[in-house]
Amino acid sequence: MSNPVMTGRRVCVVGERLAPTAREALPGAAMQIVAPEVLLEAGRGDRSPDLVLIDADATAPDLLVQAIEALSRLSPPPPTVLAGGHLPTNLVRALLRLERSDVLEAPFAPDALARIAARLMTAAPPSGGQSSRCWSVVSAAGGAGATTLAIEIADALSGLQKDGRRVCLVDLNLADGAASAFLGATPLMHLASSSATPERIDAAVLSAFAVQTSAGFDLLAAPRNPNAFTQITPEAVLRLLEVACQVYGAVVVDLPRIRQPWTLDVLAGSDEVCVVSELTVPALLAARALVNEIEADLDAGKQARLVVNRLASRVFGPVPSLVEAEKALQRKAAGGITSDWEAAAASVNLGGSISQHRPKSKIVQDVKRLVDRLVGATDHGQDARRGAA
Repeated sequence: MSNPVMTGRRVCVVGERLAPTAREALPGAAMQIVAPEVLLEAGRGDRSPDLVLIDADATAPDLLVQAIEALSRLSPPPPTVLAGGHLPTNLVRALLRLERSDVLEAPFAPDALARIAARLMTAAPPSGGQSSRCWSVVSAAGGAGATTLAIEIADALSGLQKDGRRVCLVDLNLADGAASAFLGATPLMHLASSSATPERIDAAVLSAFAVQTSAGFDLLAAPRNPNAFTQITPEAVLRLLEVACQVYGAVVVDLPRIRQPWTLDVLAGSDEVCVVSELTVPALLAARALVNEIEADLDAGKQARLVVNRLASRVFGPVPSLVEAEKALQRKAAGGITSDWEAAAASVNLGGSISQHRPKSKIVQDVKRLVDRLVGATDHGQDARRGAA
């Protein structure tokens, strides 16, 4: 019996092996078996496909990456499902840039493909070119203040949203994250229970995980669990962020300092990567090494932003200045955050962002300047790309 969601829809299938399962899963669809090269020409004449199914083993990963990148340039990109086992990282990264996409690990039954296809087809496509921005914040050394800055960045981004969409802070320190304690919120993200079936994570599940904070943005945080990193799969983490970027106007990710199997994929899918260092020589050296590692492991042109935290005013003494810190880092910092221990401690003890309890704090002002600068740089870059198109 045909599926009303798929009846008459044009489905492009890359890979002969995937075709029988696709026909069984999507009766009523207009199925077309194509080579990856065909996707490179998508949208140049005939109308774009309504759904794309890709067998990851159909051809070389580099060619499939090019095909997915071609799909991403369509307006809007079609929903895309990537099927296979032991998927190459660069292929998954390319897929995550699409607004509506999912991964199906082989072997799988036709009904699993049918569920994913129906969900992607019924999800609203991106409207008006307003896509979500994802910011990842990671500490170069323990205690550098990354969680505090992630909270303040989320707060600053909330004030910039003009389309009514909310901002979400995602604490991926799954074992012992502190964001919920800092904000006086109850952590509700039981992600381990969704790890067996990550494809079922949708807007409704996200709503059950999210808690509205007094700071004005939503929080996705997990209860403390020392075994969380072994219980939660990369597929669940990436699916969670994919849905969050569809639901929210901006997503801020508080990343764990120690690299996890999904860390590079999260960084690759982020619009901004902020590496936070405090103003000590060991932390600055660690920050320089971490930035170099991130930029070496990600696509060419991906830049990590260095943020130097806890800058202190001084007349005399051994505390290095921002200029001296930049010499140690061997690069310019994206921003410096002035130390204000009293304001930070008060906000933690009261539960909430610093901007709530100490709105005139230099921390609030410095973070706002940082966010305004990076948002402006992104907007300028997007305008330049539109002009060159």
